[in-house]
Amino acid sequence: MWKEFKEFAMRGNMIDLAVGLVIGAAFGKIVTSLVNDVIMPPIGLLMGDADFSNLFVNLSGQTYNTLAEAKEAGAATINYGVFFNTVIDFLIVGFVIFIIIKQVNRLKRQQESPALPTTKECGFCFSAIPIKASRCPNCTSELS
Repeated sequence: MWKEFKEFAMRGNMIDLAVGLVIGAAFGKIVTSLVNDVIMPPIGLLMGDADFSNLFVNLSGQTYNTLAEAKEAGAATINYGVFFNTVIDFLIVGFVIFIIIKQVNRLKRQQESPALPTTKECGFCFSAIPIKASRCPNCTSELS
């Protein structure tokens, strides 16, 4: 059983998957930082100095100035600002993955494009002859 598991884990697809997961996790952190530290501050500034990560609805009835204060007090909150940041994270990651997959598919199509034929068949003797030939070298028939 151990040998079978080792063979399964060492298969190329499994290793590729593991590498992809590690890179994906790191990429997710980069995108989260991009959204929280680069994209959202200017959007918040344009919307009247709003900090989206601090937007919440307090369900407890008491007043809290920040989400951190509400969480510290154990108040029930709906954190729609954090949700908004997460949606933007998702959209950016989805768009980047779409662009990457699109490029990979384009490269695959270029590699898979069939080579142009170098020979054709003589209509009289049915032998293979060069595509540019105007006369069959086997039966000497003129080709159109």
